Amino acid sequence: MSDSYKKERIKLWTVKWSTSALKTIILVLLAIISIYPLFFVFINSVKGRGDYAGNKIGFPEALVFDSFAKVFLDERFMHWLGNTILLTIASVLVCLLLAGLAAFALSKMKFSGRSFTLSGIIALMVMPVIVMIIPLFVSFGKLNLNNNYLGVIIIYVGVLLPFNIYLLYSYFVTVPNSILDSAKIDGCNNFQIFFRIMIHLARPALLALLVVDVLWVWYELIISLIFLQKEHLRTLMVGLTLFQGRFTRDVPLIMAGLFTGIIPILILYIFTQRYFVRGLVAGSIKE
Repeated sequence: MSDSYKKERIKLWTVKWSTSALKTIILVLLAIISIYPLFFVFINSVKGRGDYAGNKIGFPEALVFDSFAKVFLDERFMHWLGNTILLTIASVLVCLLLAGLAAFALSKMKFSGRSFTLSGIIALMVMPVIVMIIPLFVSFGKLNLNNNYLGVIIIYVGVLLPFNIYLLYSYFVTVPNSILDSAKIDGCNNFQIFFRIMIHLARPALLALLVVDVLWVWYELIISLIFLQKEHLRTLMVGLTLFQGRFTRDVPLIMAGLFTGIIPILILYIFTQRYFVRGLVAGSIKE
């Protein structure tokens, strides 16, 4: 083995190792940047008020869980949490059902105006929510839907539907038509095909959308703040803003409330993470 060949091998190995090390460092930095806000909330939620006053970013001198006890013993917080769970479940389930049916019709059923309808749905994805607030508030006031969970659910579903339909459409178009033809030969109608076949095939995409939709509804603030102004109707995020106003100096208590609100979303993501990336890229590659 010549010296030049050895030098070339060493050079290639060095470049490969340097590239791999650089990628690892970048990924570690991104992970730290992503995890640090959660870490910051937690370490401040387990500090006493005096400990936080003298040490706002470091580790606590001793773990104090009094703030969590105050949060869970506060009836208003638990009521806000229940309101958020109710709105999230109702909005996400209705949205996924309607999006699935619409995507199935657009991808597998032939009717006039299908391309125009799909183009219109895609166009709605770029419309910001804020521009619809005033017209919706005026219209819902005439329909008695302000301070009403039904009105907020309608808005949430309307905002989430375009993206949900587009992603499921991208997935459904990759399903071979021969599977649907076989089901029709066996006597299945379109609804049976959708609920017995397409739903199971689209599980990764549906679970990915479940996480995205729950995350958006759970942390949504503007719509719930404007359309649910009565105290007993407030959601968790709106309630925490009031919590912050009433307990401005008790930052550990506010952090405990924030961390408690993060836990359900964190658990949901842990159990569905293996489907998340698969679902988001579903339909992007045709085999």
